[in-house]
Amino acid sequence: MANLCPPLSAGEDTFELHSLQLELEAVEKQIQELLVRQTELRERRAALESSRVSIQRDTNTLTTSTPCASLPRSRAPWTRSSQMSFTPAPGHHGPWVQQQRKTRARPRPRTSPPPPPPVFEISTRNRFAPLRETERDAVIVGDSIVRYVRATLAKGKVHTHCFPGARVLDVSAQIPAILKDGESVGAIVLHAGVNDTRLRQTEVLKRDFSSLIETVRSTSPATRIIVSGPLPTYRRGHERLFRADGLHPSRVGAELLSDNISRTLRSI
Repeated sequence: MANLCPPLSAGEDTFELHSLQLELEAVEKQIQELLVRQTELRERRAALESSRVSIQRDTNTLTTSTPCASLPRSRAPWTRSSQMSFTPAPGHHGPWVQQQRKTRARPRPRTSPPPPPPVFEISTRNRFAPLRETERDAVIVGDSIVRYVRATLAKGKVHTHCFPGARVLDVSAQIPAILKDGESVGAIVLHAGVNDTRLRQTEVLKRDFSSLIETVRSTSPATRIIVSGPLPTYRRGHERLFRADGLHPSRVGAELLSDNISRTLRSI
């Protein structure tokens, strides 16, 4: 990622061709992601329809029950006896006294209430959850060169932190505040040094970069580190990639730098 773009051999036509190629690749990438998403949604819909049909089948089975058999009734009432008995009155030899025998009414059998219908538990867990990747964000930290850099990831977001005029040690001082929630940052892109090269102190610049990398490692050990830049200055034949100052990237240059950073982030 040290070079901003491959060397151009055909002038502006080559830049236009390269820009069109980037746009075509981005469109193809979106088409592939939409096809994958369409397949997942169709599988999900098929699973939901199958689950709904199964629940309806179980519900119909429960509601269609066998009718209860009616108990046979006795033809004669059970409250009174159908026969009469005649017994003489005790201690008396007079005429016969008619005595009616009473019988206890037969209790009706009690039927127990029907058992409650079974309860079916339907799982609401997403069966596609194991296939989903953990989304990890990425950050870009640098000087004014990354002001208009907009990189992307297949999963997660990319946040850009720009500090105009910052040197390598200035960027290092901002790392603890940026990576305070290091669990959600999967990678960090460090783009600095353009303001240090003016001093022409190579050994000092190497030591400052080592300090910057060590600060990131101590703050968030699990974060992947990517060093980008510093970019080369203006060269003849690359007018469209730089602004008038010959240092900061133009709109086309910022788009090309964003695409290079996005490719690197997606490859790790």
